[in-house]
Amino acid sequence: MEEKSVNKTNSNGYTFMFAIIMVVIVASVLAFTATSLQPTQRENVRQEKMQSILATIGVETDRAGAEELYNQYITEEISLREDGSVDEEVDAFQVDLAKELKKPASEQVFPLYIAEVDGEKFYIVPLRGNGLWNAIFGYISLRDDVNTIAGATFDHLGETPGLGAEITKEFFRERFTDEKIFDESGNLVGVSVVKGDIDPSDKADNQVDAISGATITGDGVSDMISERLKRYLPYFEKEKDIKVAIQ
Repeated sequence: MEEKSVNKTNSNGYTFMFAIIMVVIVASVLAFTATSLQPTQRENVRQEKMQSILATIGVETDRAGAEELYNQYITEEISLREDGSVDEEVDAFQVDLAKELKKPASEQVFPLYIAEVDGEKFYIVPLRGNGLWNAIFGYISLRDDVNTIAGATFDHLGETPGLGAEITKEFFRERFTDEKIFDESGNLVGVSVVKGDIDPSDKADNQVDAISGATITGDGVSDMISERLKRYLPYFEKEKDIKVAIQ
């Protein structure tokens, strides 16, 4: 009887069954852990989004303090349609640009955040485009003249460390501060990331110096800025008309 019991526990069937049980147990534990962490992960993403938006207007904070400062400085969250009209039914903060960009422009929603800091108004536009390997994204804020960049933040999903991934660094983001998005003829051109002898003090040339070895990522940033900002032009033109009428 003892020999038969040993043979039974050493059989292939027993080993196979034991492996299945262990896989089920491990999978269940992992699934439970992933599910239980989802609320925390979503909250972290939400707070990091607030951090990025605030950073474009010079308000730096950690995740813990992001919501309080966001509620303090962000006065409006609005969702725009292609013609510049406001869609009251869409929560701008919940808009997923990755999904929106897959739609025709006529069906997209364009979120816009309006901030006020020390009596000055800012318009913050979410950005998303393509880098060398994957998506790049961020936010860019415009001063009340809807022409001068107050600040910008950039991030990526897979750019090369030390090259394209440098778009996240402060030295690159600072290059955009005070640059103009309209050219001298009044055309919205955005800001181009270019190689060459760029004068960092010339804030009206619509250009910033590129990161060495990251040409494709830089081109992606240029395209992303001009493409996204042009979607907001109808709204900005209405805002300018209102300001002229008030004056």
